[in-house]
Amino acid sequence: MARITAGLTTSHIPAVGAAIDLGRTGEPYWRPVFAGYEFSKRWIAGHMPDVVVLVYNDHASAFSLEMIPTFAIGCAESFAPADEGWGPRPVPVVRGHPELAWHIAQSTILDEFDMTIVNRMDVDHGLTVPLSLLFGQPAAWPCKVIPLAVNVVQYPPPTGNRCWNLGRAIRRAVESFDQDLDVMVWGTGGMSHQLQGPRAGLINREFDTRFLDGLTKDPEALARVPHVEYVREAGSEGIELVMWLIMRGALAPDAREVCRFYHVPASNTAVGHVILENPR
Repeated sequence: MARITAGLTTSHIPAVGAAIDLGRTGEPYWRPVFAGYEFSKRWIAGHMPDVVVLVYNDHASAFSLEMIPTFAIGCAESFAPADEGWGPRPVPVVRGHPELAWHIAQSTILDEFDMTIVNRMDVDHGLTVPLSLLFGQPAAWPCKVIPLAVNVVQYPPPTGNRCWNLGRAIRRAVESFDQDLDVMVWGTGGMSHQLQGPRAGLINREFDTRFLDGLTKDPEALARVPHVEYVREAGSEGIELVMWLIMRGALAPDAREVCRFYHVPASNTAVGHVILENPR
């Protein structure tokens, strides 16, 4: 049967993708950011999954104000890099896993989650930057990827508790799939940042640190954090952290933290990254 072996979280800052694409990772500003992922690149090379369920938010590439699903799962064979206004990133096409994606869709819908099924979708930096951070610049991504897009752009986003419970539903779905697969769940976005208004550039290291601590030690408490606290403490875009709770809900309660990285600033945001392993 399929099993979830591990999960990880990471910011998906578009400027990070640009630094990779333009060969600027060794510059003094960017060097500390990418150094924080060196352990993770070695770790995943030794723990390569068959499939990654990658939780991210679309940035008006596949969806727009005309259509905003709360949760949407990509069930296609492949997903092209999106053109976000300056051309698609020079990264490989994402190869999906339709059989597992459809199974997760069926299982979560029957588990009373309103999951939107997407059979054609381009994927933007929210999905491709995390892949680049962990896998570098390969000719092809080394595993299959199921995109899971979450609305954290247009009010109202889902609650942390809803995301936590969706993660638990995804775990049930994966564990009921009848193929022998190693699966990881990645939660992306965050950490504290605000892109507009009087608080543009906000970074709250104390809040971010508490969140990272709670992700490992007390995720159920994090699931109860209301929207207003994210906005007040982590900025308007800090709400992206609810996507990390989908990853955490998909793991065992006693999942073990094997890596943590935090750095500020990177393009006026805080970079956060955690790897959690399920017990064998």
